[in-house]
Amino acid sequence: MQTVRRVTAVCAALVAIALAAFVVSLISGSVEMSVAELWRGLHATDALSHTLIFELRLPRTLTAFAAGGVLALAGVLMQVLLRNPLADPFVMGVSGGAAVAALSAMLLGMSGLMIDISATLGALGTTLLVFALARGEGGWTAARLLLTGVVVAAGASAVVSMLLSLGEETQLRGMLFWLMGDLSLSSRPGPLLAVFAAALALAFPFARHLNLLARSELQARVLGAPVESLRMGMFLVSSILTAACVTTTGTIGFVGLVTPHLIRLLLGADHRLVLPGSALLGGTLVMIADVCARTLFAPRQLPVGALTAIAGVPLFLLLMRRKPR
Repeated sequence: MQTVRRVTAVCAALVAIALAAFVVSLISGSVEMSVAELWRGLHATDALSHTLIFELRLPRTLTAFAAGGVLALAGVLMQVLLRNPLADPFVMGVSGGAAVAALSAMLLGMSGLMIDISATLGALGTTLLVFALARGEGGWTAARLLLTGVVVAAGASAVVSMLLSLGEETQLRGMLFWLMGDLSLSSRPGPLLAVFAAALALAFPFARHLNLLARSELQARVLGAPVESLRMGMFLVSSILTAACVTTTGTIGFVGLVTPHLIRLLLGADHRLVLPGSALLGGTLVMIADVCARTLFAPRQLPVGALTAIAGVPLFLLLMRRKPR
């Protein structure tokens, strides 16, 4: 009974914090807004606040929430797939492939939709490359997949450095902001929200199988879990989630790494709680980071990915001290 009450209290707190972060994100920015003005702007279609909310802040806030949720879900799946607590959505090199393609498009003078398309194709190509290279004579293993992803990511990072050195000074700021996570041009949250909702709905029915696979692959096989199908599904879903997020927002680091550990610390290791809890907390963290990016040095904006990394490093070190194993 005490455990149920604790889980309920933690879930209620996560929902309350998420709602508070959502409201704060809508009222914060270069033009501050009170809660009363927010309420009027939501209803009065002719008010300036209505335009500010629905054309600028609401799309950006929804994109931030979806990006955090997507990265957190991808992080959970990667950590189970690789059975490695240090796994995160970017370990497979998907973000590196997307970055190479996106920066190449920028160097060629493309913009807008063409950069998104290029990043998507780059992420897809890297996913196929990693999967093809990781397959050995006996099929692919978690260790081989991890090592292949790390090597491909390192290669992509080298190519990114070369592309940055070739870029014109007028292009470098946009390229760097894309690499570090930029939500300033997020005007279409719908596709990323749809990917987020579909992935959560698809993964949740397999939560019990994920519990078995996280403990032991042999135990999962003995108890009848479809291990091969699960591994293939987790690889594909996590890659698609990472690609969708990187294409929309650039690279936002540490969310997919830290969030699953925080939720396991708060709610335990049952993936029926870890999956939705991580999605909610990940979205909340990115919304908070986006508010800080917009307000700390307003009217200048900071890259969201840089803030999540700054906050994520000490947070992860603290978690390592709490869980030395």
